[in-house]
Formats: sequence, structure tokens, C-alpha cells
Amino acid sequence: MNSTDLNKGVSQYAIINLIYAVTRAILSEILVMDVNVAIAGVGNCASALVQGVEYYKDAEEDSKVSGLMHVNFGGYHIRDIKFVAAFEVNQNKIGKDLADAIWIEPNICAKFADVPKLGVEVMKGPALDGVAPHMKEAFSYGGSEGVNVSEVARVLDEGNADMLINFLPVGSHDATLAYAQACLDARCALVNCIPEFIASDERWGSKFKEKGLPVAGDDIKSQLGATILHRNLARLCVDRGIQIEETYQLNLGGNTDFLNMTVEDRLKTKRISKTEAVTSLVPYDVPTRIGPSDYIPFLKDKKICYLSIKGRKFGNQPVTVRVKLEVEDSPNSAGVAIDVIRAVKLARDRNIAGPLVSISSYAFKHPPKQVPDDMARRWVEDFIAGRRDR
Repeated sequence: MNSTDLNKGVSQYAIINLIYAVTRAILSEILVMDVNVAIAGVGNCASALVQGVEYYKDAEEDSKVSGLMHVNFGGYHIRDIKFVAAFEVNQNKIGKDLADAIWIEPNICAKFADVPKLGVEVMKGPALDGVAPHMKEAFSYGGSEGVNVSEVARVLDEGNADMLINFLPVGSHDATLAYAQACLDARCALVNCIPEFIASDERWGSKFKEKGLPVAGDDIKSQLGATILHRNLARLCVDRGIQIEETYQLNLGGNTDFLNMTVEDRLKTKRISKTEAVTSLVPYDVPTRIGPSDYIPFLKDKKICYLSIKGRKFGNQPVTVRVKLEVEDSPNSAGVAIDVIRAVKLARDRNIAGPLVSISSYAFKHPPKQVPDDMARRWVEDFIAGRRDR
């Protein structure tokens, strides 16, 4: 194919998507265009997401709104997101309406919205390795015997879920694979927010592509979190000719995510994900240490991050950058998740299957393709406009 043919193909694709966008805008005036979302793991991240959909339901599309990257994402407003199913292993949450379950301990996400009854009963999900032995009491785990992939797939199918968003605890390898298989069986897309590699694994990516389903992941970035800040500081040093000699990122927190990660065996993929997110932007080897450092209960949902970068500047003179970041942890990724959800819905509308490179590179620490954040953002805008097909 020569450049003329390629440009012609790109133009035709853009025209097709322009027609789609105009048609959808017209239909949205007379039809309900829902984005049906199921949730695996009704913890603090789920609480922030559910609250966020309610909080921003009346956001005006023609203005900048605090906390949002996109009010309108390819024709979808935040209020178009509807929750249709939820899975949990906490016996105190199972059987409750999702709007009530998000407030049940050990959830400690800040309350910033009153959520009305959603009519979604939290179902018992398979535990597998999703509950570490030291977390059974914290999670009020009562056992999930008899819950299997087929049952999850049935609920997804009956709820007409467009996608499942995975909020399971870090280290839930087998449980994540079970939910991924359930998505394939139910012809449901997957948004994988934890550091178990699905979208970035060629085998799983191929499985979703073969089924005609999009998948986005892995390990969601925060809106302004430790990794996104670390990445951009490292990139700044490289771009300005600073030779980085060593760097570390230490994270402290008091929610169940940090309690879960006190066991090193559950951190293998988390450390890989966070480390590669930073080192992928440095074109040489650098001694690096990144990952959760301690669980401090009285911090509650506050996350504290300490960053350090040591290097050499002009004349081989030393330079050190040290940063402290404090955030409410759980809401920090919800705004990113809201964009990912709508990107996956757009992909479904456009019959795009397999790993979604643009939104994954923008929104996740371990995507199928690592690129600088400014490039990933351009890719997402091009995807919305129909100039990129994934």
C-alpha cells in the first residue's frame, strides 16, 4: 500500500466516524444511550466511581469542570454511565443495593455525593486468590464456594453489561483471569484496573480480539498520583539533559489496598507495573525502587508519596529532586476510570476489538504500548475524533 492509498484509507475512516458521530448526536436527543457497567470489587475505588457518576450527572458540557478531563467523551456524558451488576466477597455487602454497599466497612472513601438507590443488588463473586489470608477479617469474608465463571457470565449477560471494571485487590491473579474469562463468555468488554496483565498480555489480548471485544488496561493511573508525577519528572530530566543516577518512590496509606499489600508475595506485578511506567521513559538503565512501603491505619484513605531523583547536570554537577505528594487515594483514579469506560463504549459502538492502545497508554501504568503521556493524550483525542481506530 502506497502513501496515497494509506491517506485515502485514513480519510475514509475519519469520514465514517464523522457520520457516526453526527448520527449519534441526533439519536441521543431521542434515545437513551446508556453505558452499562458491571463492577468486580465494591471497595473504595468503586465507591468513588459510583459517587462520581452521581456528582457529575448535571455537569455542563460547554465548560471546564473541576476534576474532569472530559465532560463529553465522544458523545457520551458521565450521566450515561449506568451500573447493572456488582460482585463482592464481603458478606456484609452481598445482597445490598450497590448504593448502600459502597458505604459499608472497610470502605472509607470520602463521601462527596448522595447516591440514590440504584436497583443493583451486589452479588456474591468468586474469591479464589482475591482474598489474602490476612485480609479475611478485614473483608468480612464469609466464603464464596459454588460461585464460578459461568455464574458471573450469566449475570453479565442478563444485565446486558457493556463492560466489567475490575477493582479486585492487588495480587488477585486467578480471580482476575476468572472474571476475564466470564467477560469472554458473556461477550462483555473488560476494563482491568489492577496490575494483573490482561490487556498487555498478547494471549489475552488475542482472546478478546477473537471474540470481537475491546479490552483496556492494565493497572489504572491516578489523575494526579505518584506514578504519573514520577513519570513526568523523569521525562523532564531526560529531556533537559539530566543524567539520572538513581530514583525511588515510596508510598504510604491507610486503606485496605495498603493493608493487602503488606504481603510482598502479592506485590510482584504491582512493582513491575509501577517500575516500568517510569523506567520506560528513560533510555538507559537506572537503579530504581518503586512501590508501596507501609500501611499506616490512621492515614485512612490518604496516600502519601515520597519521590526522589538524583542526577548529574551541566559540568557533571549534582542535582536532586525530592517531592512529597498527599492525596485522597480512592477518588484519584475515578475520573480516569470514567474516561476509560466511555472509550470502551465507543470502541464497542465502532466494532473495535482487542487491546485499546490509545486509552490504555493514557490511563494505565502497564498498557500494551508505553509512550510519553503527552503523546498518549493526543492519541486519545484522535481516537475520540475517529482519527485513530484503537
